[in-house]
Amino acid sequence: MTDSTAKKRRGQWQLLLIAAVFLGPLAAATWLYYGDASRHPEGRVNHGVLLEPIVNLREALPDSAFNRSDEPHWQLTYVYTGNCDEECRNGLYLSRQVRLMLGREMDRVERVFLHGDAPLDTLFLEAEHEGLVALGETPLAEFLTGKRPAGAPQNGYYLVDPLGNLVLYFPPDVEPRDMVTDLKRLLRLSRIG
Repeated sequence: MTDSTAKKRRGQWQLLLIAAVFLGPLAAATWLYYGDASRHPEGRVNHGVLLEPIVNLREALPDSAFNRSDEPHWQLTYVYTGNCDEECRNGLYLSRQVRLMLGREMDRVERVFLHGDAPLDTLFLEAEHEGLVALGETPLAEFLTGKRPAGAPQNGYYLVDPLGNLVLYFPPDVEPRDMVTDLKRLLRLSRIG
């Protein structure tokens, strides 16, 4: 083998090595993404269930006291139509804590408790849940629970945007951090309320 042939072969190996350094990670990433379905991203980032098709509560129930707000707020609505037992009180506590966890954005969110025809412990609500809007509208409660995802629990949380659109549903056993993550994302992206 002549000296020029040896240099040429060495140059070819160096070129292959340089190409492997740049193309190797790309090939490995492609194999990881397409080769193993368990590693694929889910394709969604929200924890609540997006309620589709979009329903505007102001149009669907124009006489509801739910539409009475002068200032546009996001409304975190807790629906619990039975007597407010321990589960109900925990749900109200969770909605309060979620709102507080929003920090400086919490003034953009109004908490609503939709209890249907069940009697209220007004002393408890005044003492523990200042600023909570309590509504006893059975038609609205039935309307909202009719929009929940199939198989979801009767009680739960509904997020309504400042325009009156029903946006998300959260089950009663939702992790507070997950709800806060969704709310912060929506508040950050929203130009209204």
